[in-house]
Amino acid sequence: MNKHENFKRLCKNPTKHTLEKYYLCGMIQIAELIPTERQILFSRLAEKLETAYNLNRKIVSFQANKDEPIYRWFKYKEGFSSALVKYFLTEYGNKPGKLLDPFAGAGTTLFAGQELDWKSYGVEILPVGVFVMETREALNDIDLENLRSIVKNIWTELSKTEHYEIHINHISITKDAFSEETEISLNKFLSYCSIIKDKKMQTVLRFAAFSVLEEISFTRKDGQYLRWDYRCKRDLSGKPFDKGKILSFEEALKRKLNHIVNDLSPNQSVNLFDEISNNGNNNKQNPVKIIEGSCLEELPKFEDEFFDFIVTSPPYCNRYDYTRTYALELVYLGNNHEQVRNLRQAMLSCTVENKEKVDYLNRLYSSLGMQDAFDKVIEVYKNSNAMTEVNSVLEELNKLEKLNNNNITRMVRNYFLEMCFVVFEMARITKSGGYCVMVNDNVRYGGEEIPVDLILSEFADNFGFNINKIFVLPRGKGNSSQQMGNYGRTEVRKCVYLWQKR
Repeated sequence: MNKHENFKRLCKNPTKHTLEKYYLCGMIQIAELIPTERQILFSRLAEKLETAYNLNRKIVSFQANKDEPIYRWFKYKEGFSSALVKYFLTEYGNKPGKLLDPFAGAGTTLFAGQELDWKSYGVEILPVGVFVMETREALNDIDLENLRSIVKNIWTELSKTEHYEIHINHISITKDAFSEETEISLNKFLSYCSIIKDKKMQTVLRFAAFSVLEEISFTRKDGQYLRWDYRCKRDLSGKPFDKGKILSFEEALKRKLNHIVNDLSPNQSVNLFDEISNNGNNNKQNPVKIIEGSCLEELPKFEDEFFDFIVTSPPYCNRYDYTRTYALELVYLGNNHEQVRNLRQAMLSCTVENKEKVDYLNRLYSSLGMQDAFDKVIEVYKNSNAMTEVNSVLEELNKLEKLNNNNITRMVRNYFLEMCFVVFEMARITKSGGYCVMVNDNVRYGGEEIPVDLILSEFADNFGFNINKIFVLPRGKGNSSQQMGNYGRTEVRKCVYLWQKR
């Protein structure tokens, strides 16, 4: 039995007496006899925590999607599986209604809901995810014979192209990612696609090349950065990295186009884009609604109690920068340096580079006639004792130089403040009796665990959600290698929250 389970058993309402018993059991040190605000919050919500043996890391991640065509074609490693979405919609949704994912990613929630005849809405700020969703929509109406014909003749057409109008405009972190030959081939291909009149066909062809950018480049995604092969033109430090064979553009694109055509062919046992929903109606009757932008800006535009169900997974508070991970894809889609920089700042504060958005949010809510709502969110945030404690502890660790970046304190503070606005909006736009399912991980900085699940659930409770369950995965997430060296190998909770609107 671990420390949290003992605390849950002994400290439903922590007092000095119970904590002394906890100490005598050898579970805590003398300095821990006075409960922290995080421990008090844990004791309040302990009965909501439930180990979910039917959930595992594969289901609560992208890995279970590998059997679906769109995810076989493009490796989008963020988010969760279709199986998770379908489970909660089937288990808790009385009947199909309006479904929302405010952090839609590549559209797992939207398309899983569409298959079950839900009217799906998604908000997504990263152009990479938006483009994948648009491709998936385009594939519902694609003329397969026409696609086969284009694939068969495309190399002849490209060989005729001597001049090209479209150029990939690189930013500093993608410069020299491709060989000169590959760069020319990409520019020719994009120029060829631009003259195709059928916009859906154009989207599918552009997506095919979009899906092979890593294979044909000198880079490999490595955490939140691009790792560079020793053959690139860049001056690299450290041990040389060899990513292995780098495919030519023609070889990679031929393979990808054939893969797409084969998956879409009627004789394939899995055809994601021509499925029939459970009630016998074609899923095209409910096209997904894709809204490109920040959910901080878009959620306030929805009317009260508009949605029946929300399934989402926000960016984790883990310093992960999607604009760097998907830098090649962003420049391929036409984003320049200024656009990528602005995108990084507009996204939820989960990197140390994000600046505060509170003044902007104040102006936004005021312009929408929602000043009272803004004030309420700020009040809930400030009244969270656990949140105040986290901010104070991180500030102290920062002074002691125990954090590896001075801006971690700002990032964590702003992450939770912005998520407080998101949780408020989700509560406002969810119908009474409707559900919100959220996937998120706890984090640890300087050896201090930040209970993301408990703090966000406390926000939710204040805004009108009942905290039905916090499903805890049997296996948590370990420390980073650096933190393991300093603080030992201890897991933090990986959770799925189930909230119901009162």
